[in-house]
Formats: sequence, structure tokens, C-alpha cells
Amino acid sequence: MAIPTGPLHLAAAIDGTDQPDQTGQPDQTGQPGQYAAPYYIELARLAERGVLDFVTLDDTFGPPGDGQGRLDALAVLARVAPATERIGLVPAVTTTHTEPFHVSSAVATLDWVSRGRAGWTVAVSETEAEARLVGRRPAAPAPELWAEAGEVADVSARLWDSWEDGAEIRDTATGRFVDRGKLHYVDFEGGTFRVRGPAIVPRPPQGHPVVAVAATDPVTWDTAARHADVAYVRATDAGAAGRVRDELRRRAAESGRDPGALTVLADLAVDLGDGERAAEPGPDPAAQAPLTARDGAPPLYRGGPVDLADLIAGWHSAGAVDGFHIAPVVPRRDLERFVNGTVALLQHRGLFRTFYPGTTLREHLGRPRPANRYARATENAR
Repeated sequence: MAIPTGPLHLAAAIDGTDQPDQTGQPDQTGQPGQYAAPYYIELARLAERGVLDFVTLDDTFGPPGDGQGRLDALAVLARVAPATERIGLVPAVTTTHTEPFHVSSAVATLDWVSRGRAGWTVAVSETEAEARLVGRRPAAPAPELWAEAGEVADVSARLWDSWEDGAEIRDTATGRFVDRGKLHYVDFEGGTFRVRGPAIVPRPPQGHPVVAVAATDPVTWDTAARHADVAYVRATDAGAAGRVRDELRRRAAESGRDPGALTVLADLAVDLGDGERAAEPGPDPAAQAPLTARDGAPPLYRGGPVDLADLIAGWHSAGAVDGFHIAPVVPRRDLERFVNGTVALLQHRGLFRTFYPGTTLREHLGRPRPANRYARATENAR
């Protein structure tokens, strides 16, 4: 594993299991229920107070296990955007059964609404039950779905570039809204779709909103290596996390990308309700902090904020990961203890920033705004 040279990155999921009734109707105690927006805004602002890079919100086509309805993650974070100032907003967006043109437009719109703080976690829909809900096509094997997801990420980037910077001229004297010379057809043909373009949304403030992939299974690794700015990995020890990170970066280099442009975060469920525990015996207690593997879910950390800070610092200093994406088990309680305890301690140790370095999510991650491929091609042709 290579020792990291970049800063520590931290992000948090704000999916809720302790959320009261979302309908606004009185609950069983007779008290008014809580609307969804204030709940997510509260959590996002708490994460922003801790100067976290971004928050995520999960989404699927299927109903959650409790049988209640599910809100659209991208629409929820569009509501959160004007109520926050710096924190990045990264909803999950399912590429299966969804038109790529609409995916690109929706994510670009979130980037405009948030003034350059948008990203999206690429997701797929594998079940036949979800396929029946949409009725567009039957379920497909995971490798096919992730290959398609990579194509959706590819065409989205092309559509974001289909408007060059400065394409909007808004010249009332001549009645010209756009410079047609700065609009481009993408003419993309994938395995399951075609997109001609150009986009209907101007190029986003970040150029390309940040792309994240949950690289939690080898079937996802190529898509993450080729298209992701951020990859989430799952491991119960630093060595295993570092091996996945190295593999992702090796594949990124093979695809012609700068491997250093891929930020790898360890996915970790966090339960901070039990307080601190005694360190395990051994040469590196931080590396042996109690993590429990769980099928189909992030490993679980159960302990206190100080031990968690030691774990994060240990994995990062060992070069295993670039940071952590934490999923609070009890969102309000655990996110608050994470921000006020773990993050505050990392800041006190000089291991995590105390202010945002810029205004966009790309700036939080230390990534430049991508050049427009069509403007670059025009310039090279001169």
C-alpha cells in the first residue's frame, strides 16, 4: 500500500431509521408528525458543521422493508441544497430502467441548484420485482447492469460537455439565447440505448458533478475504476481495504486515467451508543478496533468516538484508504457524536480540516474542474 499524500476525507449517509412520520399527520401520541425536509436538512447541516466533504442519500426502485413509501433521493437533496451552504450532496441514482438523458439532466440540475455541490452515486436495479414495477424490461445479470451503468456515466459526462462554457449568451438585442457553435451532438450509442444530444441543461458549475460508485463487489470494480471520482469499499481491516484500493487504482491506470484522481473511502456503519471500550491487545490497537462483517451491508463499528478517531487515523496513515463514508446506525445520535466527538478530535490532532477549502464538492475533494472535451478538440484542431 502506498502512503497517502492527500488530506483525509469524510462523508456521511443521512438515510433515516429514526425518522418520525413523514406525512405531517399526528402520530400515535397525538403529536404532529415531522415532514421529511426538516429531518434531512437537520442532518445535512450537522454534517456541514463538521466540515464533512458530502452527505449521501440512498435510493432504490423497490419499497423499503418497513412497507412505507420512499422519497426520491435526488429530489430530497434538491430541497436540502438551498438550506445548506458548503456540504456536498450525493444522492443515489438508479441507471437501470431510467433514461440516461434524464439522469444527466437531473444531476446537472442539482449541481445548478446547489451552486456546484452535486454528485451522484451510480446504482443499478437487479431484481425482477423492481423490473415489474417499472415495466420497461426484465431484470438482467449484474455484469450487464454495471456495464450499462458505466455507459450512463460516460454519456452523462458527454452531455454535460455538450454545452461549452459561455454557450449561453442571452443577447436580447439580437434575440439569441445560445451560441449554437458551442452546442454539440454527443451521438452516443451504448449497448442498450442511444443518445444524440445536446443536453437541455447548460454545463454544470462543476463541469462534471462528482461520480461515486459503491465498489463493494468485484463486478463493480471496472465501472468504478473507469468512471468514478469517489469509490466506496468495504473491509474489516486496513490491509484488505488497501488491497481493494490498489486494485481500483491499477484498473484506473489501465483505462488511461490518473489513478490518483480516484478517492477511495471505506464504507462503515457506526454505532456510537455504547461508549468507549478497552483497546484490544496487540501492536496496533487502532487496526484491531471492533468491526463486524455483515453480508450485503457495510462493516459495523460499535464503540466510542475516540476509538473511532483512532481507527480512522490509523487506516489513513497506513495508506489503506483516503477516508471514510460513515452510515450512522441511529442517524441523529450517531451523526452528532461523530461530528462533536470523532471529527472534533481529528481536527484537534490536525488530521482533518476545520474549514472548507472552496465552495464546490470538487474543491472539497481536491479535484480540478474538468476541461470541456469539445472545446478542447476545437482548440486542438486549430
